[in-house]
Amino acid sequence: MFIKIHKAYREVVAICDEDLLGKRFEDGNKMIDVKESFFKGEKIEEPELFELMQELAKSDATFNIVGEQSVRIALKAGIITKEGIKKIKGIPYALVLL
Repeated sequence: MFIKIHKAYREVVAICDEDLLGKRFEDGNKMIDVKESFFKGEKIEEPELFELMQELAKSDATFNIVGEQSVRIALKAGIITKEGIKKIKGIPYALVLL
């Protein structure tokens, strides 16, 4: 998985499964573009990502999460709920605006 933290007035955290990087998914008027410029940051494993998600959630960060693994970890970390998970072409994603 990849994580990239963009610094703005608050941190914007982009997280995606490695195999989705650089791909685009469309379904009707919905679209996810997993651009390298936005999502490709540090390659990270599940235990570190889990801890980092919990820390960043405490700091009022926003999250853009794409992919089975990434969404599963966000759910486990408690930053999203099952109701907050959407899909495009079978690819799960979640947006978190705290």
